[in-house]
Parts: sequence; C-alpha cells; structure tokens
Amino acid sequence: MQTRWQTTLWIMFIAQFLSAIGFSIIFPFLPLYVAYLGVATFGDVALWAGLVFSLQALTMAIAAPIWGSLADRLGYKLMVERAMYGGAIILLLMGFARSAEELTLLRAIQGMITGTISAANALVATVTPRERMGFAMGTLQMGLWSGTAAGPLIGGLMAETLGFRATFITTAALLLASGILVTVGVRGGGKAPEASQRQRTSMVQSWLSIARTPGIGPAYGMRFLSSLAQTILLPFAPLFIASLLNAGDPVSAFTGLIVGVSSAAGTATAIWLGRLGDRIGHRQVLMSSALLAGLAFAPQGLVTNVWQLLVLQALSGAAIGGITPSLSALLGRYTASGSEGAVYGLDSSIVSAARAVAPLIGALVVGPFGFGSAFFVSSAACIAIGIGATRLPAEERRLAPAD
Repeated sequence: MQTRWQTTLWIMFIAQFLSAIGFSIIFPFLPLYVAYLGVATFGDVALWAGLVFSLQALTMAIAAPIWGSLADRLGYKLMVERAMYGGAIILLLMGFARSAEELTLLRAIQGMITGTISAANALVATVTPRERMGFAMGTLQMGLWSGTAAGPLIGGLMAETLGFRATFITTAALLLASGILVTVGVRGGGKAPEASQRQRTSMVQSWLSIARTPGIGPAYGMRFLSSLAQTILLPFAPLFIASLLNAGDPVSAFTGLIVGVSSAAGTATAIWLGRLGDRIGHRQVLMSSALLAGLAFAPQGLVTNVWQLLVLQALSGAAIGGITPSLSALLGRYTASGSEGAVYGLDSSIVSAARAVAPLIGALVVGPFGFGSAFFVSSAACIAIGIGATRLPAEERRLAPAD
C-alpha cells in the first residue's frame, strides 16, 4: 500500500510530465515564432529572439527565491497551483501575441509567476524521507525529461501542420490540467511546521542562513554550470542543425527530434541513477555523470552531419540525467526541515540566471569561433562539476539551520 509521500510523488510526476510537455512544445521554436510575428518597433529579429529567452530567465531569477520563501510560510501546494494556473493564463495569451515585443513582455511576466519545477521539488522534498530523496528527485526528473522528450516532437508536428499559435494554446491546456490534478489529488503540502519561526525571520536573513549551510553554496555553483552546459546552444540550435542538413530538409522536425532524443536519454537514466545515489551516495553519481557528460559534449563541436549529433546528444542527455537529480537530492539532504521552499526557490533562481547569461556567452563564442565552440564550453562546465563534486561534504549529515 502506498504511503502519502508516494502518492504525492506520483501525482507530481504526472503533473510535471504534462507541464513539461507543454513548455517543451514551444521552447525549441520560440526564435521561429519571433520571426513569424515580426518586430514592430526597433531592432531586428535576432535581438528580440535573444530577449525572449533572457528576459524570462531574468525575471524568474528575481522572483523564484521570493516564491520559495513564501512557500515555507504559506504552503507548498499553493505555490505549485500558482505556478501552473498562472502559467496557463500567460501561455494562452502568448498564442494571441501580435508582435515580438508583446511576446517578450508576456515571457517576462511568465518568469515572474511560473516556476513549476522548483515548486514541485519543494513540495516533494517536504514529504519524502531523506533516505529516499534520490529516488523521489529522480522520479520528478523522469517526469520532466519524459515530457521534454515528447514535447518537441509534438511541437514540431504542430508547428508544421497547425501553426505556431496552436502550440501555445495546447501548452495552456496542459498546464491547466496539471493544476487541476494537483488541486484534486495532493493532500497536505501546507506550510512548514516551522512557519511561525520563519515568519519572524526576514527573507534575506533566511537566504543568508541557507548560503552559510555547508554544501549548499557549492551545489548551487554546480547547478549554474549544469544549466549553462545544457542551454548555451539552445537559441542557436535550429541554425546549427540547419547547417548540417541539405536544402529543403525540415529543420523544425529535426530540431524536435534531437531535443527529444536527448531528453528521452535523460529520462531513461534519471530514476535509476537517483536510486543508485540513495545506495552509494549522490556525490559519486554526480561526479561520474558530470565527467561522462563532459566527454560526450566535446566531440559534438566537430560533427559533420545531423546523425552524429543525434547519437552524441543521446549520450550527453543520458549523463545529464544523473547530474540534475543528484544535485536536487543533495540539496534536499543538506537542507534543514522547513527551509525546502527557500532552498529550491534559490535553486530555481540559479538555473534562471544561467539561462539568462547562456545566450550571451553563446553569442560571444559562436560569433568568432562558430557553433561548435559552444559544445566545448558545455564540456568544460561538466568537467568542472565532476571535479567540484569531490569537495562536497558528506551527505549523510542531517544539517541544522546555520542561524
């Protein structure tokens, strides 16, 4: 018979899966949608395509820690519902945007009110026994990567047949369904028992306390590098893939296929590596996965056809499938009870900051050195994670707040 934490976990797995399908339907094709809408004021399509990615990440980086701290005070389930219902409304409006400027404004608002991944992580972390944290985070990651694998394939077909706007309407419907599932299915997920104490502590004091907790700072640094490695080429991926194809080949379909295969590989490894981390230690899994990812990213900068890229993306995706849940589990193991919302909110902010600067770093290296150089940056970032994992504190410790 399932216990309550297992029931909550599997409900959140389904909700994560549906919302990930929705977001990944649109994500690989946003630059193409910007070009479709056109620019009404100033600048060119390339400028606004960059802003569509960067502004959403910037506003999420600012808002995520605030929402995370509010989750500790007001309730974790409430924050998941806020992210999913709010996201449904904003994504629906994006489907009716009339210009690149309107789309960019809506993306900035999206960053301020969504954040489904960190909200789900915090909710699950509060109900999961510490010794099962790797399994729980691996399961959530499997839902995320499964949705991310299916979404681009669905989005590619929809973009080619029904048009870009239909993809946003579909995403809004999936987020709405996810929110209803959480509202109806999740029991508990209220504010932390220590909420009254948290309310007497300012958010800034809470964040400073978290930053002083052993292991959390380095884990945040590794999360930044991991997100950078995964997203540095995304704004340029359709152009890079097009350079490997023959004239007339469907760029959108191949982009969806490659992103989907990478995500599918991560899905296949996430839950298994999460459970392995529960047994042998998440630091060991993190170190091995990061070094393997570094080795898989490097040759992608030298590919000469799309099928070579597809195979190597599957390998790097499988390795990333061990990095992400390992870091989430380590954060859960290091975190004092009652601070999960703030910790995963800051974690989301770190991810968003990496996504905000990744296009800029990508432009700096791709411009003078070509598309392949971005993969070498990803390789170096993953190798740095592997080396840094050896310096993390023992995760078996139950750490108290560092106030």
